[in-house]
Amino acid sequence: MDTVLDLDDSPPPRSTGTGSPLPEDSLVFVGNATVLLRLGGFTVLTDPTFVHRHEKVSIGYGMHTTRLTDPAMDVADLPPLDLVLLSHLHGDHFDQVAERDLDHDLPVVTTEQAAAGLASRGFTRTVGTGTWDRVLVRRGGRTLSITATPARHGPGVTDLVLPDVNGSVLETDGLDGPVHRVWVSGDTLVHDDLAEIPRRHPVLDLGLVHLGGTRVLGLLVTMDAEQGVEAVRTVDPRAVVPVHYDDYDVFTSGLDDFLAAAATAGLRDRVHPVPRGGAYRL
Repeated sequence: MDTVLDLDDSPPPRSTGTGSPLPEDSLVFVGNATVLLRLGGFTVLTDPTFVHRHEKVSIGYGMHTTRLTDPAMDVADLPPLDLVLLSHLHGDHFDQVAERDLDHDLPVVTTEQAAAGLASRGFTRTVGTGTWDRVLVRRGGRTLSITATPARHGPGVTDLVLPDVNGSVLETDGLDGPVHRVWVSGDTLVHDDLAEIPRRHPVLDLGLVHLGGTRVLGLLVTMDAEQGVEAVRTVDPRAVVPVHYDDYDVFTSGLDDFLAAAATAGLRDRVHPVPRGGAYRL
């Protein structure tokens, strides 16, 4: 199913921050899974979490996790945004600072479950998607397509208690430059449905791969290093920027683990770690 999000049809959201615009075809790593993407004339913020070191966020059912790092920027430092891309509604992906300080009229593309949750918190332009649904974001004759891809936050019956998750493929229209296709894994484990992503999107320029080996009550609920390598082999992006690996105390598998596993698998040349506050050009 296609949904059109026409940014020309409504007033732009109030400026979220006063930061400088990003160069075209680039990203800035803010921290955890929070990334600023500039693609095809659009500026997208992924999974916004802005709490600081030692602050806690909710991960549901009365449980919390503590941040171990500071984000590279605060909400006030962000450039003007076109939309938020949210993989799921957990506190380490959409925290209390994002809920308070982001413009509530800013479009948020996310799961149907998270869209309903954010709407109940006063966000007015949530767009909920199921797997393989597509959102066409339009402004000024340009289009950015966002396709929801399979993601599974936990094993077996944990699907009943963990939130729904989307991965995403973002694709530019190529009007003013090359077409770019970016896969954002979302918080997922390796599962059979990931193999459908390269069948439908055989050319992926970049993968933002959520790692960390997150464990909740002893259960692995995000990819560790070995699963991350398997996901890269399966989905096959040309380049990989690892994210979501050491910012919270529920993580058990850090960046060095993934780099070592990628080297063993002969994939190290694809992996481009970006420091917090650093940039990567597609």
